[in-house]
Formats: sequence, structure tokens, C-alpha cells
Amino acid sequence: MNKFDDKYIRMAKIWATNSYCKRRQVGALLVKDKMIISDGYNGTPSGFENECEDGNVTKPYVLHAEANAISKVAKSGNSSDGATLYVTASPCIECSKLIIQAGIKRVVYSEDYRLDDGLQLLRRAGIEVEKVEVE
Repeated sequence: MNKFDDKYIRMAKIWATNSYCKRRQVGALLVKDKMIISDGYNGTPSGFENECEDGNVTKPYVLHAEANAISKVAKSGNSSDGATLYVTASPCIECSKLIIQAGIKRVVYSEDYRLDDGLQLLRRAGIEVEKVEVE
């Protein structure tokens, strides 16, 4: 753990509150060279209604916070190669594939997702994974 991990995770938790999702709010920050190069939270694609669930079921087109942060950095023209991703929940397997392809070298998270296959894939790819618990 480095001295900034706790602070960036806390910032990701604050960013998660921007999500309109009721079941779970997740925030993500992409950091490179001690600068935040992108951010994201879970929600519907741009231009869609800001409702993530039908009843108690998440709509299939809701984007995860990691996917939003990676898409946003790609759109900006910046590179996530070698960056650290701070995310409030451990990545699912689909987001883990994006993390690997984006060249992200480290993932720091604060809460476990219900499945750990994403973490297993990240470790298999040689990506450093660390859990940092915050209040």
C-alpha cells in the first residue's frame, strides 16, 4: 500500500454517490503519475434515462464504474497504460478484461464483489491487486 491509496479510495467512494443506481453505487478513479486521469461511476450510457433498475433488477445495459472510467480516458486521448485503478468494489470478470486490455497495472479496491473471478483473472494477468478497507 502506498500513502495515497487510502485517499484515492475515499475519493472513489465520494464519486460513487453520483450514481443513480439504487442497489449499489460504485465509483472508480484512474490515477497515473499521481494525477487523476479519469473517473467513473456505475450508471446508464450517456443520453439514456438515469434509472439503473427495473424493480429490483439491474438493467442489462448499465455500465460499471470501471468501464465508464476506461471509456472516458480512451475518449480523452490519454493513456491508461501503467495506471492504477481505484474502485470501491472489486471488478467483475468483464471489467477485469477491460482493465487488462487498457494496460492498467494495479487495482486497489475497498469492498468484495459477490464473485471473485475478476480478481483471479487480474492476478493471472500479473496485475497487482490490493484491498484497502476504509470507513
